[in-house]
This record gives sequence, structure tokens and C-alpha cells, in this order.
Amino acid sequence: MARAQILIVSPALAEANNGNWQTASRWARMLSIHHDVRLAQQWQGEPADALIALHARKSAASVARWRDEAGSRPLVLVLTGTDLYGDIATDAAAQRSLQLADRLVVLQPLGVNALPPALRHKAVVCVQSTPARRTLPRTGRHLRAIAIGHLRAEKAPQTLFAAARRLTAREDIFIDHIGAALDPALGAAAAALAREQPRYRWLGAQPHGATRARLQRAHLLVHPSALEGGAHVVIEAVTSGTPVLASRIDGNVGLLGVDYGGYFEPGDDAALAALLCQCRDDPLKLDALRLQCARRAPLFEPARERATLLALIKDLLELSDERP
Repeated sequence: MARAQILIVSPALAEANNGNWQTASRWARMLSIHHDVRLAQQWQGEPADALIALHARKSAASVARWRDEAGSRPLVLVLTGTDLYGDIATDAAAQRSLQLADRLVVLQPLGVNALPPALRHKAVVCVQSTPARRTLPRTGRHLRAIAIGHLRAEKAPQTLFAAARRLTAREDIFIDHIGAALDPALGAAAAALAREQPRYRWLGAQPHGATRARLQRAHLLVHPSALEGGAHVVIEAVTSGTPVLASRIDGNVGLLGVDYGGYFEPGDDAALAALLCQCRDDPLKLDALRLQCARRAPLFEPARERATLLALIKDLLELSDERP
């Protein structure tokens, strides 16, 4: 098949350093082996053979314009999180994006269940990936947990804050928290907690490489989100040999599996604190979580994600050629 011009529209680009940007950037690298790929925040009418748009609401204008002006050329809509588990139930523009797209990509298998039943035939599951990294040396003197995610309501940092307060008397459990204060009130709360609880550190925004290295050295990733499409940081933890304590929401269960032993109910800070204590006090618990993560790691190999993307584009370009 000849090289196609593919435009990936992402509401966030490099300076945001968030999940949408990481997905768009990685897909651009994967697809550029066979196609000419550009990244933009919106489609402004420039030539392209196919459009991949991230986020049903935030990219709604580009989706609508593409369908109006590009005719039957392929349109892929990627449901990345807040749109899948929020906007498509309430926002008219997001709902129209679902109708206009040729394919609806979700980032973990349970995401299909959140789509309207009449549109699930358009669904493609494309689990994200990252190259595996070796586990870096970890201290035995204490347990080091890490939480990674910009401070905003969807990431539920209040659950982490409350759990950390419950652990004030535990001198052998430390928590590092990485992420910019997108919500200033949550940033103020994190700073206040760091003053109160010396074993909680809010490190603010950090470069991706430094963050990944900290993740490789941590005993655990804590991921308390209230809403996720399929967090890449969970995948990075699993492929670094770092087990995860995660809220029991579809975005996490779809990645870690129904029977994973490291869940707590969303918002249950007492359960999170208890799991952290158990992982410190019972080495077998931590070993069991590590083994479960190791069994999931093959799902997150880059070759799998690349093959899914290339097959999706090939299918749509061939379908477009067949259209009158």
C-alpha cells in the first residue's frame, strides 16, 4: 500500500506533557514507518488521507469539519478518558463525534462497554504500550510508593492525601507525588500535606525520563483515579516491574485484569492505607502483586500496539478506496 498522509489531532501537544500528547506522539512514531504523519491541535483544511482525532469533545470541531469537507476519507476517533466516561453521555458535540467517526478506538477492552450499544460495531481496542525497562535497585529500609498524575479532580489526589494522613505514624512508608497543580486548590492541599506529613513529598511536574526512573525505583505505583480511559503510567509501572495499587474503575481493571489483587474502591483512603501497610509488612503480598503484573506485561508490548494501529489504518484506507 502506498504511503498515506495521516493527520493526528490532539487537544494537547508537547508542552502539556499529558496522556493525550503521549498517545499522539507515540502513534505518530509508530505510523511514520509506513505513512507520512503530522501532529496538530486541530484540522484546518490541510491535505490528508485520514484523520485520527483524540477526544470526542475537545476535537469535536475538527471531526465535524473533516466530515463536512473531506467527504468519505477515513476518520478515527480515539476515546481517551473524560470523553468516554463523561462527555459522551451529556455533551452533544461529543455525541456527534461518535456518529461521524468510521472507527471508535478505546484504550482497554472494558472501554467498549461505555459506548452506546448501537455504535459498538465501530469499536477497536488498542491497548497502549511502552518498552520494558529493568527494575532499578530498591531499598529494604522502607517502602517507597509513588503517585504520578497532574493534580486534577479526575485523578482523585484527595484519596492519596487522606491515605497519607492515615500513615503519619508509619515511619517506614514514604510517598512521592509527581504532577503539576492543574487545580490550584489541589496544589495548595498537596503543599500543606507535605508540611504536615514529612514522609509525603509533592515533587510537582517532572520530566518524563526522571519520572520513569523514579517509577523503576519505587516499590509501588499508587493510582487512585476516579476516571481513566486507560492510563499509560499504569502500563509503565507494569513494564518496569513495579506493582500497582489502583482504584477499581474500568480504566484500571481493563489493564490489570479482573482478578488483580491490588484494588481499592474509588475514594476509599482507608483501604488504600491498609494496602500500603500490608505491602510493607507482608513481603508475600508485594511479591504476589509483582507476579500478577509480570503476567500482564506482554499485553503492553509495542509490537502489539503498532500492529493494531497499522491494521486499523490499512482497513480504513482500503475501505475508502472502495467507496464511490
